[in-house]
Amino acid sequence: MVNYRIVKDLASPAAHHSIDSKVMGDRDTFYKPPVPLAIPPIYIWPPRLWASIRYLALNLMLQWGGIFYIALAWLCWEYLTPDPQHLATLQWWWVSLIWLRNVFLWASLAGGLYWWLYILKGQGQNYKYDDKWPERGNRKFTFSDQVKDNMFWSIFSSCTAWSLWESVTLWLYASGRVSGYEWSEAPFYLSLMLLGTFFWMTFHFYCIHRLIHWRPLYRLTHYLHHRNISTNPWTGISMHPIESMIYFSSIALWWFVPVHPVIILLTGLFTGLSPAFSHSGFDKIRLSSNQALPSGIFFHDLHHRLYEVNYGTLLTPVDSLMGTMHDGTENSQEQFVARQRRMLNTKQYR
Repeated sequence: MVNYRIVKDLASPAAHHSIDSKVMGDRDTFYKPPVPLAIPPIYIWPPRLWASIRYLALNLMLQWGGIFYIALAWLCWEYLTPDPQHLATLQWWWVSLIWLRNVFLWASLAGGLYWWLYILKGQGQNYKYDDKWPERGNRKFTFSDQVKDNMFWSIFSSCTAWSLWESVTLWLYASGRVSGYEWSEAPFYLSLMLLGTFFWMTFHFYCIHRLIHWRPLYRLTHYLHHRNISTNPWTGISMHPIESMIYFSSIALWWFVPVHPVIILLTGLFTGLSPAFSHSGFDKIRLSSNQALPSGIFFHDLHHRLYEVNYGTLLTPVDSLMGTMHDGTENSQEQFVARQRRMLNTKQYR
């Protein structure tokens, strides 16, 4: 779906194609992380073993919270999920408990980030990607309020879809309809699957994201999420119900691949919670004058500005293979604009 406004704005050969221009979503860029955005060393040939191990240990597990989500999945299985004997029978009472748990986790994370970054403005505009704050009085949003809109759709649409996929999958596991393993039975296999889950989720995200950018599906569902050009933590899983069901379908892999329930929960938790960070609108959360934690993902922020780039993530860089990667440089911006002009000149988009 060609972005006609961007093409029109850049129609003049004299136009500047800077990453910092208002053309990129009519927004001023305040903070831009170092570019070009790089593909992880695990995909570089010849192999760079030490760099790859360092990336997985430091970037994936520590900086981007892999250990946090794994630990949270274990805690949820041990203490915040009904016992397997209850899960073996599909009943609304325990499905409702899972929904309440997921809503609590989502609201705590998204709400906590929003409270610090947007209500208290605890770090002002330091590390903020743009100069925009959540909109009020704009009728394109439900309740004419961007944050209320995002809260409503994320809680009642996405948390519901997340809980349904999770509940059905746990029921299939507990009732013996799909096979699984205990950690004592296959520790090496399950450890590999635990790490592989992050790659599966990000690959799945690219595939379904391209699907919902198909024009009929975009107009039916994905437009609702893309009303948010400038994002905030509540935006992360603010989606149409159909999109929510598609988005959380990554959990369905475990209907066919035997794993432990912790991995089932990890899939839902990472898919459901990590977008609060990636849509926070801030590249980092400042801890002190010289320390900060990674928060937003500029790679995905560019997608919200330009719509037709960076459908996936850098962890599984399918965009690089498919020619839809924008690495944040002016060269990428010029290539994007040229591609938009070519698309505008073809009849398939008219």
